[in-house]
Amino acid sequence: MCGRFALDATAEQVLEFLSVIRIEDFPPRFNIAPTQPILMAVGSPRGEPGSNLPNREALLVRWGFLPGWVKSPDDFPLLINARAETVNEKASFRAAMRHRRALVPVSGFYEWRRYPKGSKQKSQAYWIHPKNGGLVAFAGLQETWASADGSELDTGAIITCAANTAISKIHDRMPVVIKPEDFPRWLDCMNYEPRQVADLMVPTDDDFFEAVPISDLVNKVSNTSPEIQNRVEIAQPDPAPSDKSAGSGQMSLF
Repeated sequence: MCGRFALDATAEQVLEFLSVIRIEDFPPRFNIAPTQPILMAVGSPRGEPGSNLPNREALLVRWGFLPGWVKSPDDFPLLINARAETVNEKASFRAAMRHRRALVPVSGFYEWRRYPKGSKQKSQAYWIHPKNGGLVAFAGLQETWASADGSELDTGAIITCAANTAISKIHDRMPVVIKPEDFPRWLDCMNYEPRQVADLMVPTDDDFFEAVPISDLVNKVSNTSPEIQNRVEIAQPDPAPSDKSAGSGQMSLF
């Protein structure tokens, strides 16, 4: 899954990366959590579909998807992720997948390695970011929910897929990464149906991300300083039980 991420780039860097029409200035954010505003880029009719011209708009949406048919947000679960394997089938996401695909610019995301119940090892947090630095775009879905009184709320979710080999050592899911050369096809909902972009919803290459062990400061949403991304040394798990005939061994984190 993807439940926390960071965006510490400048507005100018995001504008250049996504080729959006315009973007308001914003501060760096190091611990973005569900229900908070997140930045999304969506296709805009102001440009030619599928072209490299600025035909994308930037939106601030609530991270927590609300389908248009929901009557009351209080009675609906918080949907921050959509599974790539079922996104075309689920009633909650089907319309957005067809008409409102989006990109979510991020500097990286956080994930936790959980240990089996009863283990002496506590969960270990990781800061996962592109090895070569810079921004990355996650596949997203956008929906505008309207209340009975006519007020509107822009909402969004991040699409996840099965983790690649590298990330699976931490978690079994990861966000879908859309490469810059695939931005036009992903955002062009007029000319590309969901089945025509299904090939994009796959794990990224094993060597794309670097996973940095960090402290549990990231666990608290109120901790928003860049220090939460600092690398920490992690203790090795306890040695596995063994006997003399089998030899002794040390469990490896990776």
